[in-house]
Formats: sequence, C-alpha cells, structure tokens
Amino acid sequence: MKKELIRKSKYLSLVLRHKPEAAGISLDANGWAEVDTLLRGALVNGVNISLAELLEIVVTNEKQRFVLDEDKKRIRANQGHSVEVDLGLKECEPPALLFHGTTERFSTAILSTGLNKMQRHHVHLSADTETAHKVGMRRGKVVIFAVDAEQMRRDGFRFYQSGNGVWLADSVPAGYLRFHSPEDKNTESDG
Repeated sequence: MKKELIRKSKYLSLVLRHKPEAAGISLDANGWAEVDTLLRGALVNGVNISLAELLEIVVTNEKQRFVLDEDKKRIRANQGHSVEVDLGLKECEPPALLFHGTTERFSTAILSTGLNKMQRHHVHLSADTETAHKVGMRRGKVVIFAVDAEQMRRDGFRFYQSGNGVWLADSVPAGYLRFHSPEDKNTESDG
C-alpha cells in the first residue's frame, strides 16, 4: 500500500475504531458508518479520501481491518474498537492453540497478569505464529505466547472470530500462556 494510502488507512482506523468524532460522524450500534458521510466528514477534517481510495484500502489492507456492507454504502472496522459497538459476533470453537504476538518488554507483566483487553473490547489472538509475529513486531523485539485455547474453552471461556479471522477473547489468564519458540513448529495450529 502506498504511503498516502497507509496514512488514510490509519485515519480510518482511528475514526471507525476509536474516535468517530475525528471525522464528525457517529457509528451505529453495530459500528457501521455511512460511506458518503464518512468521506465528507474526513474531507471537512482535512483528510481527502476518494471513494476509489476507500475501496482500495478495504480490499488491499493485509489485516482486513475494514468491511463494507453488501451494497458498499456502509463501512465498519472488523474489530479493535475502544468505542461501544456490538459487532454481532457469535461464539465459536477455537483451534487447540492460539497465539499472541507482543514485545519483550511486556512479557513479564503478561506472565503475571495474563492478557487483558485494556481499552478494547477483546484480547486479539492469531491462529498462526506468522500473524502473531507481524503483530508483535510493530513495537520492538517480538515475543510470541501460545494460548491453550482448548483448555480455556473446556474451562468455560468464550471465543469469537471476527470477519477477518482474528480470534477474540475477553481475557487470557496467565495459567493458559506459555512462551512459544520457533522450535515449537509441531505445536502450531492448523488454522
């Protein structure tokens, strides 16, 4: 994605996940925004996004952060909201292992308190270590935790999967976590 599209994609993440007021819009109860209203609001707030650019961002964003409705009149973020929305996620059974990528500096705290959603609605988990690694490398030396999702599920924890394949949980207590090393390939989830 070109540098300018990346900047516009980050703006869309801000608006559709955290601060709709940054474009002078509001999200409906399910996180949807009218595309025309969003584009007008972005322009008024100094970010000129054409409809073609918006469509390109939705289609080419490697993390598939955004989704359009069937008639391409509304858009929303797939997950990661800090504003109150109901994405209509249905509980589903996760693979036996899930993964969480982060940075080394957070590993001690995570091993002590587990994974917590903080300001977001859920903890984000990956079905594979490659994705977890990409997530973790944004802020420093990568550490990947394996999550015993199978045991968590047996113990009554609920899992959801967003439209772009990200696994979501309310929290992951420390007892279900262990460091994942590259030598652990045989324990990686099938998907």
